[in-house]
Amino acid sequence: MLLTTANAKAQVSVHIDSLLFENSHRIDSASCGELRLNFDALCFFRDNEYKGCLSKGYTLPGYRLQPTVSYQPLKNLRVEVGVSMLHYWGANKYPNLNYSDIATWKGDQTQTGFHLLPFFNVQLAVSRNFNLILGNIYGGANHRLIEPLYNQENALSADPEMGVQMQWQTKPLDFDMWVNWESFIFDKDTHQEAFTFGLSTRFKANRPERRTHVYFPLQVVMQHRGGEINPDAEQRQVKTWMNAAAGVGVTIHTDNSILTRLNAEADVAYYRQMTGALLPFDNGKGLYLKAEADIWRFCLRGAYWDSSKFISIFGNPLYGSVGIHNRDFQMQRNRTVCAQLSYAQELGKGFSWGVQADVFNTLPTDDFVVGDKVYNNNNKVSLAAGIYLRVKPSFLLKKF
Repeated sequence: MLLTTANAKAQVSVHIDSLLFENSHRIDSASCGELRLNFDALCFFRDNEYKGCLSKGYTLPGYRLQPTVSYQPLKNLRVEVGVSMLHYWGANKYPNLNYSDIATWKGDQTQTGFHLLPFFNVQLAVSRNFNLILGNIYGGANHRLIEPLYNQENALSADPEMGVQMQWQTKPLDFDMWVNWESFIFDKDTHQEAFTFGLSTRFKANRPERRTHVYFPLQVVMQHRGGEINPDAEQRQVKTWMNAAAGVGVTIHTDNSILTRLNAEADVAYYRQMTGALLPFDNGKGLYLKAEADIWRFCLRGAYWDSSKFISIFGNPLYGSVGIHNRDFQMQRNRTVCAQLSYAQELGKGFSWGVQADVFNTLPTDDFVVGDKVYNNNNKVSLAAGIYLRVKPSFLLKKF
């Protein structure tokens, strides 16, 4: 059997990310010749009661549905084709593209009923440890980026990532590199070409299944916007932004049947506006400290974020320095304490559910003036909660 995931023994406890938002990277050589019908549905209801000027509160009620047909003609090659659909309760119109962004950037055309995109994935296991993926890649939570770099909530709103991806997993290293092509342009288009390059690696000092496991994460996310064949675009200026993070973490697997795992991680983050002048800050930095404890099916997490002029491309806006809806709001320093409690349970093969609650406490900083307006940076407490159900059955149609 060809496996592209980490050693199963390292998965001592169940997490809401792995059960509800990630997808298996595995190609099973025993499935050679199988034609399968697959359904992947994620039902969700998430409410964000955000306070302050970084982001307004909102609710995401809806579901994602992805029916596909897959065929594995070779032991190490799988092809999957289908459709990806997103629907929010009460909505009947959706823009055609770009559901994840840091600026206003939407298609003029709309779709009715669902936000609908084709799905196509080709996965080749070049060797036992190396995977090449073309088309729809394993994106989102599968990259395992820290929250200041990637908002978990994008799983409920962002378009599926499409491009090319390389995964390499060995005893000393987990390697994930990808290009997500977000916006394609034709001649004389009025918007910009856009793509994101990402790198997520984890250097392992020892095996993940050891009682005490030490690792060193390194993460990079870069988005570029440009294009030479769109002379009618309103924003012709080339823009490139980068987020990066590096740190150290330790995981302790216990012998206790209730308290099964402890984890602590410290990361230094960096932001840079490499080209363009769309965003108000050119450089920024941050420190992210995180601690987790797995208690039965619960995961309790505490985190502390201290940053200066840090702007995240795809991260949670509460970790940023610029208001999403009010660009005049610019925090020189952001200090946020977060507490999260989640519960996840696998009901059966392909069926799981979970709940999650977050408290964000943005600590007060010095008041500042932009133009003729004074912003008072008082203590702000934001709340978020969600319930999720994932249904992912697969049916064998025929084996050739």
